[in-house]
Amino acid sequence: METVSPPSETAGTDMETATRPSEAATRVADWIGASGDNGALPYIIIDKHAAALFLFDAKGKSLGEAPVLIGVGIGDDATPGVGSKSLAEIGPAERTTPAGRFLAKFGLAVGKQRVLWVDYGTSVALHPVPTGNKKERRRARLLSPTSEDNRITFGCINVPLAFYSGKVRPIFRRKGGVVYILPDTKPIEDVFPRLHVQPVSNGDLVQRLQELDVAGTP
Repeated sequence: METVSPPSETAGTDMETATRPSEAATRVADWIGASGDNGALPYIIIDKHAAALFLFDAKGKSLGEAPVLIGVGIGDDATPGVGSKSLAEIGPAERTTPAGRFLAKFGLAVGKQRVLWVDYGTSVALHPVPTGNKKERRRARLLSPTSEDNRITFGCINVPLAFYSGKVRPIFRRKGGVVYILPDTKPIEDVFPRLHVQPVSNGDLVQRLQELDVAGTP
């Protein structure tokens, strides 16, 4: 996993962005809501194409959305053995954020930093944007209006510090939760087979996010 550097004073000023959910994200959200696949746990949907994260509580209520940074490599599978390699040994094509359904829990990473482990075996975690390497311009990438420059990590998912500390950590820290990562190239039904019986619809994800705006959630 990437080295998680201590957050800078300006890192907490990263703001959430209003991202319109894609058809794929909406379809997955509808399926989770209808089936209860999250098992009464909070959950996150990550849309790699949009470089966006959508957060929900255990009952499916939307708690907000935020931009994310993801693996520089395009692909939906982790290279076998990648979790045991040092960062220097991981080639660009191996730096993927795998797609799928993951049970995520908090735990310690390098430097005794607590992170949300999405897939411990492949060293994929969700954590605030590291600030150690200024040349990577990670914070600027996160705040840019396009998702095209959001591929920079070794596979981990980077989120704004304020969103991580204020929303993700409080709701995931007790029992963990489920993280659904949408694919880059695979058919979405191959990643989430139960979608074969879930009809494609407009869904209610947009409505949930709009309710957030009306409620004025901080």
